[in-house]
Amino acid sequence: MGKNIVLIGFMGTGKSTIGQRLARKLGMIFVDTDREIEKITGMTVAEIFRKHGEKRFRSEEKLLAHKLAQREGLIISCGGGMPLDPENMKVLGENGVIIGLKASPEDVFRRVMRKRHHRPLIDRELTLERLRAMMAEREKYYQCAHITVDTSTHGIEELVHKIILNLKEFCYGKG
Repeated sequence: MGKNIVLIGFMGTGKSTIGQRLARKLGMIFVDTDREIEKITGMTVAEIFRKHGEKRFRSEEKLLAHKLAQREGLIISCGGGMPLDPENMKVLGENGVIIGLKASPEDVFRRVMRKRHHRPLIDRELTLERLRAMMAEREKYYQCAHITVDTSTHGIEELVHKIILNLKEFCYGKG
């Protein structure tokens, strides 16, 4: 497959886990944008936020989106905030199929609380109600997806299979 597969969604929806499995299954290269930014800057995402602020991090995301859009055969797992800038989605969508992953607030809450120390926008006082509000606020940014898959309802292998079927249907439907 020449086109990239771009995974977007709120944190904790499974972009990295599903993306890695999808890349293995399709023989593509997996790129996690947060990890890539960490490699480029030599800092963790949390350090970038703490030392330089969200504006600097979003700038790094934009540069990376343009760089990745020039390549082919990638599974790109976008950080949860990358779709906040419509230009990122426009450029990634020019050579990619955008797949939105979603999950129930309860599932996201459970998942992010396990890894909250690695997530700069999550603090110890996070409540399910606050998470719901954050998800609702960002929902409109994820609507640019060509395909949307709910990750609350199935296991990883089933989700990967479902995404592959959706991709075939999407790509053949355009022809």
